Amino acid sequence: MTSTKCVVGLIADTHGLLRPEVPQAFAGVDLIVHAGDVGGSAVLRGLAAIARVEAVYGNVDDSDDPVLAAERTIPVGGLTLHVSHGHELGRPTPERMLARYAGDILVFGHTHRAVVVRDGSDRLVINPGAAGPKRFDLQPSVARLTVTSGIADVEIILLRSLENYRL
Repeated sequence: MTSTKCVVGLIADTHGLLRPEVPQAFAGVDLIVHAGDVGGSAVLRGLAAIARVEAVYGNVDDSDDPVLAAERTIPVGGLTLHVSHGHELGRPTPERMLARYAGDILVFGHTHRAVVVRDGSDRLVINPGAAGPKRFDLQPSVARLTVTSGIADVEIILLRSLENYRL
């Protein structure tokens, strides 16, 4: 039996800032998924220099941007990943994401708080936190999702609070 492995960089709430630590955090990923509040095409271009990017819009993005969708469903290592920003739920929570969306892995942003929840049926909900300008006394972060032979594992990666570099 062959083992399939897919590594996905998860990022959200960049608000126009691509921190210099992100390329190292996402080294070797097969795909980057941006969960909205991108803050401009320069962020997407910077991420695309690392790996292929799938992105959705958040409440501060232009919903008419053809590059950004309201939500996406992406096959990842034999599982289904659903991503949306979460603002469409008002105050998104893992429980609200699980109730609203299908998929093995649900990814959202909006709250700026990193969270990982696995429900009783092995569905996984991830908010990678906010990778943009530091706000709300929260440490900026991203996540690395690894799917191996249909089993998902995730790691939250804290980014150092450096001076805010804008592209």
